[in-house]
Amino acid sequence: MLELDVQQLAVEAGTGTIIGAIVGFAAKKVAKIIAVLVGLELALFKFLESRGILTVDWDRLTAGLLKTGESATTGAPPDWVMTILSTLSISAGFTGGFLVGFKKG
Repeated sequence: MLELDVQQLAVEAGTGTIIGAIVGFAAKKVAKIIAVLVGLELALFKFLESRGILTVDWDRLTAGLLKTGESATTGAPPDWVMTILSTLSISAGFTGGFLVGFKKG
């Protein structure tokens, strides 16, 4: 018979929620910084290209990104079902906290 310790599950879920909220908040801040840096880099490339200092092959640049995305989705998934089941309580709390932290960030 499977015995569940409700108090231990609650502690794990609560801890996961707190950690998830912190990570979600930080992830959104880091994502915003990266987006600004990439935008500035592309604007700099466009400016330098308009001045004749730099030549950017935009088609080749986007084709490289698309090929990378396609190759990432073609692999077979690993056996992760047991890992998820064994860490479900802390994972659920972490996911909820992450979403709250990301939304508030």
